[in-house]
Amino acid sequence: MNFFDFDNKINEDTQFVIFGIPWDYLTSIDLPNSSIAPERIRNVTNDIGWTTELGYLINKFKVADVGDIVIEEKDVKKNLSVIKNYINDLYSKNENLIPIMIGGDHFCSFPVIKTVGELFRKKDQFGVLIFDAHLDFYQEWDRGVYSHATLTHRVYDLDYINNNNLFIVGVRDVDIPELEIVKQEKIEYLNAYQLSEGLNNYIDKIINFYNKSGIKYLYTSIDIDALDPSIAPGTGFAMPGGFSYRELWMILRSLAENFEIIGFDLVEVAPNLDLKNKMTCNLAAKIIIEFISFITHRH
Repeated sequence: MNFFDFDNKINEDTQFVIFGIPWDYLTSIDLPNSSIAPERIRNVTNDIGWTTELGYLINKFKVADVGDIVIEEKDVKKNLSVIKNYINDLYSKNENLIPIMIGGDHFCSFPVIKTVGELFRKKDQFGVLIFDAHLDFYQEWDRGVYSHATLTHRVYDLDYINNNNLFIVGVRDVDIPELEIVKQEKIEYLNAYQLSEGLNNYIDKIINFYNKSGIKYLYTSIDIDALDPSIAPGTGFAMPGGFSYRELWMILRSLAENFEIIGFDLVEVAPNLDLKNKMTCNLAAKIIIEFISFITHRH
């Protein structure tokens, strides 16, 4: 099944293209299985109503779901190349597409961000926003420099990414080695506890961070563990104190109103750890379609 039964063909008027990366080889624990998330998140849309919360008709959105990228689990270098070529091919069919990736572990975001960023012409106005309970800023972890625990560091290593256009929010589980690197590089982030100062204040801090750097275009990466595990139990690292659905909904709506979203992803859903009522997969599907709605109707 396709996401909300959208067509699988890219046309001239297609605005969004959804694809899955069913790959979790670079996660740091064996418990979750996020490789099956793209399929399971698509499947739950069969039981979700076809209007958004603001009353927009989902079947009117200009979305194509082109399926999953074929992955060879342990061949990291080949997968990086395959993902890059796949996205390049999507843009060759329609250069104005907004790619939406469903993972997979969080490392899946790296080749997508890298490819989108390399192709984007206005690099001085391009920023990356990461929602995550973790900084993911280790230099190396487990199998080496490529890991879901090094994702943000690998993004930071890109030539056009720096501490003025990379921001991490929802953080609440930080290790000492990561903290030392982040302090050294002067990487800014928002802890989850700062929500206690008020949601509007939290949103203002995100918007102001990018405004002061002249950023107008954003790629947004959403690790499902940024949300509180009371509503997103199906993930590998369930840390208390995360966003509520409504808080994230409000943040995403504000992002779409203030910036051009040129791509986004949602990762780290582990359906094998989800509740029987598919709570986390439902949540993921709602986040994706609501964000599509916000971007579509941003004006």
